[in-house]
Amino acid sequence: MNDTTVTLVGNVATAVEYRDTATGGVARFRFAVTARRWDRERGLWSDGNTSFYTVSAWRSLGANLAASVSVGEPLVVHGRLRVREDERDGQRKTFVDVAALAVGHDLTRGTAAFRRAARPEPRPHPEQSEGLVPALERDPWTEAAAEAAAEAVAEAATGEKAEVKAGAVAAAQESSRLVTVP
Repeated sequence: MNDTTVTLVGNVATAVEYRDTATGGVARFRFAVTARRWDRERGLWSDGNTSFYTVSAWRSLGANLAASVSVGEPLVVHGRLRVREDERDGQRKTFVDVAALAVGHDLTRGTAAFRRAARPEPRPHPEQSEGLVPALERDPWTEAAAEAAAEAVAEAATGEKAEVKAGAVAAAQESSRLVTVP
């Protein structure tokens, strides 16, 4: 493919919004990247212009982002770049999106403790004993990951928004796609 991939280093600018879609869960947030330059005259680092990107992450990456990331945290985002133009209210606007392939905390600015999400054991379908359908397994979520995502969303938001987001995470857990197991 001729995709343009980029690696961005910056800070989370907005809360991670997670929602379930027909093709799997998606997390979205705005990401701020500020250029830093060495000012020889003053002998100091100075901030340049800030660029903002909309980052989208699908399926398990999106769920893990919702459980792990909050506003202001430094991240490294690697993904596919997409620039699009739109006309709103008679003005032409340019939007820059990144479809994340990998995201991690920027460890040059702090520490992190990684926790691997456990894969669930295959569960037989209720009708399997009758030989009607093959065994089915829930994927890509584990119950622990969904609970962690719900807790993180509830902590990050307040009031009614927390209930809505926690409900979305719970709905995503319930409607995760089914995969046939041989």
